[in-house]
Amino acid sequence: MNENPISNDHSDSALEVAKKKTREHAQHLWQLLARHSRIKELAQTSLSPKTQPDKKKLYSSTLLNILMIFPYVLVVLFGASFFWDLNGITVTILGYSLHLQGLLKITSVSGLIGFSTNWVAITMLFKPAKKRPILGHGLIPAQKDRIAYRLAQAVSEDLINPDIIKKKITESNAIGRYREQSTKYIKSIIDDPNFRNDLKKWVVTYLDEMIADPDIRGALAERILKQIEEALHDKSFEKVALKAYSFVKGQEMQHIIEETLVQIPTTVESGLDKMDDLLDELPKKIDEHSDAIENIVTTLLYKLINQLDVHKLVEENLRSYDEQHISNIIKNATNEQLRYIQYLGAVLGFIGGLIIWEPVLSIVILGSLSAFLLLLDQVLYRKRNK
Repeated sequence: MNENPISNDHSDSALEVAKKKTREHAQHLWQLLARHSRIKELAQTSLSPKTQPDKKKLYSSTLLNILMIFPYVLVVLFGASFFWDLNGITVTILGYSLHLQGLLKITSVSGLIGFSTNWVAITMLFKPAKKRPILGHGLIPAQKDRIAYRLAQAVSEDLINPDIIKKKITESNAIGRYREQSTKYIKSIIDDPNFRNDLKKWVVTYLDEMIADPDIRGALAERILKQIEEALHDKSFEKVALKAYSFVKGQEMQHIIEETLVQIPTTVESGLDKMDDLLDELPKKIDEHSDAIENIVTTLLYKLINQLDVHKLVEENLRSYDEQHISNIIKNATNEQLRYIQYLGAVLGFIGGLIIWEPVLSIVILGSLSAFLLLLDQVLYRKRNK
């Protein structure tokens, strides 16, 4: 059979129109599903930011406030020592005479040195963020790439790696639980009478619009006829019977097919009640094949996990941050501890000043106080863990 090029062009054009209409109706179907399944609401719920847990207080705010005042007290004592430094004052304790002269200057200077050295050390961790000719470069900004590599290594080896993820998935039975929830969710949608009515209307509207177009109907009939002829290529008796049927009907076979296509929407509409049976059976079918579904999802998920290079992902993201951003991340996570260390330096320096002033007595008193605090801490720890 010789093909007509003009007919083929017309057929291809009609099929392109049919594809365009199909895409439009597919969008309508998606909108229908989105409306009844509340996809937007679910997306907003799942993407809503999680509430950040309260930052755990490692130290008493009262203690930290007292420590913050201490450097200012030392500055006042240092200033006062130039005018009066306990001159000529002597105190006797258990027969031991203590000359207090010079005590204010020694303790205040030692305390301020302790505070200043801690402040400088902590500041040098983060600043300067950019390398300077004289001031140099902060430790953390200077080692940004090394920090990124080490953090990525720690995360990928100890925190998040394929084996840990697979183990957690298996232990939590997450796939099975989500499959059950999905089945219930699907059932809640398909049990909605409004959804079923809208779905049936969509089917009928789609078929009506497609078959009502004579060009599309003709192209479909032409393609069906071509497939029939190809199927009967080596079957002489069937080809004769087909031509005889066409002769008896007094019509070309393509016209017969087109007339049949016109009846499809009516036929489908009358049989749409069977769609209810199919929808009713859908959750049951899902449950019957639950093991196969879970195995498929698990396999796909494992393949995705195996292809995920956590180390590379974390390292590349950290490297993309500038030095200041890296410093801020670490500083924000440790700010309270760093402040505690900084102000505690003033207290330790003050104690060091006491040792310089009166070594023997200070060591005895501080040793006894330290032993008492350690013993008290041990008692309270055991009591809390009983």
